[in-house]
Amino acid sequence: MGVMPLSLHAMPMTLRTPAHSDLLIKKSRFIGCVEPMADRGLAQARVNALRAAHPGAAHVCWALLAGGQSAAVDDGEPGGTAGRPMLAVLRHQDLDGVLATVVRYFGGVKLGAGGLVRAYTDAVAQALLAADKLPLQRMCALACSVPFALEGLLRREIEAAGATLQEVAHGSVVTLRLQLPQADAAAFVQRINDIGQGRVSWLDTAG
Repeated sequence: MGVMPLSLHAMPMTLRTPAHSDLLIKKSRFIGCVEPMADRGLAQARVNALRAAHPGAAHVCWALLAGGQSAAVDDGEPGGTAGRPMLAVLRHQDLDGVLATVVRYFGGVKLGAGGLVRAYTDAVAQALLAADKLPLQRMCALACSVPFALEGLLRREIEAAGATLQEVAHGSVVTLRLQLPQADAAAFVQRINDIGQGRVSWLDTAG
């Protein structure tokens, strides 16, 4: 089965480094941050650290998009006025592996539901304006069997391609399991086939 080509506009983006915003809206201060984040556990730890760093804050709201793990937390703001609008900004920009947080210091003036949605949306959108985005690398797992005579050569090719060698098993042949960016997989397989001259067997890595 061939590798499905990814259309460029659908390529999800992630962030290289954290980026920040700081808005003052009707005396309330909204401190926004967007940063790369792999999963929900790490996101929760980051939010806990922010709470500790801002003990005087009224709310620490957050939204996460990471490999199908999403979260939208209002942290005491009226339901749907913080976390969900923040998540919508991330989705709209085709981001993945990104955590958005907004720390709010309450200034004594209520903003109303519409005002809150705008404030939390703006805090994330402003931070993203300053963010350095890069395409999210989709990884591809490959496995092949080669005669012992080809093992050293294949190891060098794997290293040269910037792939990660995950496992090597020695039996009647050598089985190597590796991971590399999906975008590079087809060219890598072609190169190994050319070098191996029919002595490389590719294994199904599904499941």
